[in-house]
Amino acid sequence: MAWYDEAIFYHIYPLGLLGCPHENKYEEPVHRLKELKPWIDHIKETGFNAIYIGPLFESVGHGYETTDYKKLDSRLGTNDDLTDFVSNCHQKGIKVILDGVFNHTGRDFFAFKDIIEHREQSRYLGWYAGVNLGGNNSFNDGFSYENWGGYDLLARLNQKNPEVQGYIADVIRFWVSEFDIDGIRLDAADVLEFEFMQMLRRVADEVKPEFYLMGEVIHGEYVRWERDAHIHAVTNYHLHKALYSGHNERNYFEIAHTVKRLYDMAGGNPLGLRLYNFADNHDVERIYSRLNNKAHFIPLHILMYTLPGIPSVYYGSEFGIEGRKGGGDDWGIRPALDLIECKNDESHKPFYEIINALNHIRQAVPALSYGAYEQLLLTNRQYAFARKSGAEVAVAAVNNDDNPACVDIAVPAGKYKAMLTGEEIDAGNGNIHYELKAADGEIFVKMADDDRTKLPETEAVKRIEPESEVKPEAETKIEPEKSTEPQPEPAQHSADHQEPADDAKEQGVSVPDKPYEEMTVEELQAAILQKMANNGHVTDDMKRSVSENVWRDSLLNWVKSFR
Repeated sequence: MAWYDEAIFYHIYPLGLLGCPHENKYEEPVHRLKELKPWIDHIKETGFNAIYIGPLFESVGHGYETTDYKKLDSRLGTNDDLTDFVSNCHQKGIKVILDGVFNHTGRDFFAFKDIIEHREQSRYLGWYAGVNLGGNNSFNDGFSYENWGGYDLLARLNQKNPEVQGYIADVIRFWVSEFDIDGIRLDAADVLEFEFMQMLRRVADEVKPEFYLMGEVIHGEYVRWERDAHIHAVTNYHLHKALYSGHNERNYFEIAHTVKRLYDMAGGNPLGLRLYNFADNHDVERIYSRLNNKAHFIPLHILMYTLPGIPSVYYGSEFGIEGRKGGGDDWGIRPALDLIECKNDESHKPFYEIINALNHIRQAVPALSYGAYEQLLLTNRQYAFARKSGAEVAVAAVNNDDNPACVDIAVPAGKYKAMLTGEEIDAGNGNIHYELKAADGEIFVKMADDDRTKLPETEAVKRIEPESEVKPEAETKIEPEKSTEPQPEPAQHSADHQEPADDAKEQGVSVPDKPYEEMTVEELQAAILQKMANNGHVTDDMKRSVSENVWRDSLLNWVKSFR
């Protein structure tokens, strides 16, 4: 087992947290990164043991238009500041991974500037994809090139060029020798060449034992990135979307279906597909803003911490802060924060307490990191499952209803501790009978018969009250696998089923018999829907994901990711 299998990540977007100017003037360094020292203490005290921080290196604006891969952004300080930051984290037992933005550079990167200046004579023409000296771009340079996401500000590197590969490999070696980092989050991994990522993995294995590569993958069959690209983990956007919509629509079937599909993809092995679970990050709106019922913050995070995968919390979300996109940029979800103000605000404490408790429970219960997943109970509004590792058993149960629900959960016989309340429960008859409070949940851990296993003492966590008062109703008794509301059809996995998805038919788009590389965006979307239908039921959320993705490179990688 590697350190990242038991990691609990804290995600920092430094240019936002530290209130940096949104435009880099390339002036004298301002040592803002030093201001993160109290945050390191906070992260340690709250129970996190790993930090994902980035982007960090010299750039024009938001950080993903890299100007210099070997220089800390001057708005944050100097390289010495980053060395000190990582050293301080290591002294407290916290691992550190950085953003690796290797798909594209900014226009101020030395190789791109050389093309602007020397055109045909530039030795770096082959460093960028699709350079056409007879074309033009939105900056009127007199040549065109491939970009990322439709933004000419982000010039796409030619990842097949050996010089580019050698340069990026040297960047990684430099980051390890200079800053002693423990891993990299690969930005836009869903459009990186698989051969390029395989090269990165070889470098990772060279520079440091257990050096961690986690890829940002939004769409696709995740297992292919770990199996064929050889990276260690991928961002779990499938679960991210299911978590908030499953609560807003009070539909735990959506979440359970997503979990089962991912777990089947992993071959029924909790480490067969390493997933980076999150409720929000620097690219999506804050989870507190997304929830219709703010009290669902608790059951949502119980799921995020107990389902297979590595949990991650975005800075400030442990305080339940709001954050929405707006004004044409993402700074609304990347705010500057004052740690003392956040900690002293009484309204933030219920959110902090649940995250703090979940972190320490996760650390104390290895089954939550390594245990096999087994669904135990499922209705639209209640959901329970076990994580089992040898004799260790942890059972999570959640309720998204506005009223209490009494559940009966079949478990291995024995005594259990309710970790969020501290109660002890006798399940000697192989059944946990428990009343879940409204918009709440619990984690039950089987207690050992002797003193070899010690569970931490826990205090009851304060619950988050819904914004509107709910009239009390009679307690509801919940039986497994039953629901009084309409249920989505269960997933049917059949390798022989070749019918195209109904949605492709409804859109009037057929899947042509030609190479994916020659397909239009609409044809690629239809092909993906067909692949999904071959694997089972296509949920509304899955359909939305396909229709909202209009980037051809991403769709191309997505459709190729299916087995």
